[in-house]
Amino acid sequence: MWAMAQNSILLFFRGKLFAEPVKAYRQIAIGVAITAILLVALATIGVPIWGASVVAAAIGGGLQPYLFRNLRYQ
Repeated sequence: MWAMAQNSILLFFRGKLFAEPVKAYRQIAIGVAITAILLVALATIGVPIWGASVVAAAIGGGLQPYLFRNLRYQ
């Protein structure tokens, strides 16, 4: 399991994990942007930063399977 994770990380940073790397990077950026916007919005309305972080991370992490549903791997 550890070797598989290492291999996937290595392929990701070499740009050979996804069949369409630009699409994958765009989906990652969308997820990061949504999480960051949510974190700032929650902190602005007065939610403690630790609570805003937990909520934003949970929603951002929950979005990843939806964002990555159509990605193809090499």
